[in-house]
Amino acid sequence: MKNLILILDFGSQFTHLITKSIHFLKIKCDVVPYNISLQEIKKKSPACIIFSGSPKSVLDKKAPICDKKVLDLGIPILGICYGMQLITYLLGGKVIHGSKKEYGYVETEIIKDTELLSGLNSKDVIWMSHSDIVEQIPKSFESFAHTSSTPFIAMQNVDAKIYAVQFHPEVTHTEKGLKVFENFLFKICKIKPKWIPESFIEKSIKSIKDRVGNKKVLLGLSGGVDSSVTAVLLHKAIGAQLIPIFVDTGLMRKNEVTEIIEAFEDYLKIKLYVIYAAEGFFQKLKGAIDPEKKRKIIGNLFIEIFEREARKFDDVEFLAQGTLYPDVIESSVNAHSSVTIKSHHNVGGLPEKMNLTIIEPLHELLKYEVRKIGKELRIPSKILNRHPFPGPGLAVRIIGEVTPEKVKLLQEIDTIFIDELIKNNYYNKIWQAFAVLLPIQSVGVMGDNRTYENVCALRAVNSLDGMTADWSRIPFKILRKVSNRIINEVSGINRVVYDISSKPPSTIEWE
Repeated sequence: MKNLILILDFGSQFTHLITKSIHFLKIKCDVVPYNISLQEIKKKSPACIIFSGSPKSVLDKKAPICDKKVLDLGIPILGICYGMQLITYLLGGKVIHGSKKEYGYVETEIIKDTELLSGLNSKDVIWMSHSDIVEQIPKSFESFAHTSSTPFIAMQNVDAKIYAVQFHPEVTHTEKGLKVFENFLFKICKIKPKWIPESFIEKSIKSIKDRVGNKKVLLGLSGGVDSSVTAVLLHKAIGAQLIPIFVDTGLMRKNEVTEIIEAFEDYLKIKLYVIYAAEGFFQKLKGAIDPEKKRKIIGNLFIEIFEREARKFDDVEFLAQGTLYPDVIESSVNAHSSVTIKSHHNVGGLPEKMNLTIIEPLHELLKYEVRKIGKELRIPSKILNRHPFPGPGLAVRIIGEVTPEKVKLLQEIDTIFIDELIKNNYYNKIWQAFAVLLPIQSVGVMGDNRTYENVCALRAVNSLDGMTADWSRIPFKILRKVSNRIINEVSGINRVVYDISSKPPSTIEWE
């Protein structure tokens, strides 16, 4: 039996978390649009099919509906959330708009042992995101789990090899979500794991060589994990044909420019072309308040700089970027998505006329996979274990207009926060930590004087992929020390708050 898993994408923001789960189990999968033809599916000859969720309702006039004959292929099918509702709708069950929406953490009640939910127990936490509910399951199906407010959250027709769950096993908030995929792929579909992330390096190097030929490639380097792995991968493939350009936007963390140059030239032996462009970025950002406008300004200026620098070299045809799956998904607007969450400078806001062809060797990977590849490439752990940093830099951590003065203030705050996490051996326990400068002031008292100064927020989250995240439970004594140091050492701050929201419903970055 072939090992290919086909994921029919109905527009969910979580579709590629399904991919992440399957990759984690070392199995190959392809994401295809929901309206792929039956003939194309048969040509791919998948071992099984997974229906993703969707922001739409099956009751909408323009709901994304796949060919009903997909359900007659005789191969195992797993529907997730909207996928379960669609299967119900297509096979004669009943879906209704629920009187009560169900979002977030919920405890499950399992009423029958099944292969699909083997290893899960009643009271286990699952994660829901739906407003429609299945009121009546199709004939020949049986239900084996529910919650206090949703009568059917899992159903199956073993003879037809069709299975479905209302919750999202792909998000990390579902405690045993990976177990659901293990059960479906290994027990029900009888698939054996074969996909190995390390093989990505060999395939990528060959692909880059074939595509680039003897041309040159500009790399937009940020110094973070993604662009660093991209740089080393490209350097292994094409050597001196790579032109890594690092732009000092003035929006980096304190001392970061110097640290990045030293890391690449001393440790990785890759020469950087450094462009000092802070003045230009601050000038362009003057008066910009809207988060999307700021991101697009930065994205456009990045591309302008790259195109200008490209003209200084002969045979440059490509612009490389460290784009990952979460960047692509959050920036995309397709026929099935309801909104763009936010654009990223390396995938959004690009000029209509590009003189360079984009090359993104990591665009199918998630953060934890990139770190695995980086380790295989022998990139120093100091670089690999750095917390993610947004492409637009501190511009999206300053709410409102960005000025040199605000950047300097935030740099000092951020440095203290990260310094205390490292001192207390807590930095590597967190996926991402940073500070945000808020556009408000509050009353305070210092000595015998009244103050009216800025407020900053601290944000720390744990995640596997950046698509979902939960706030980090940093010990109070560490937060107290951070707060005291910021207020005492950073002139202009008199209040520190801690963000305890998860993603979703919030995003990790504030802008």
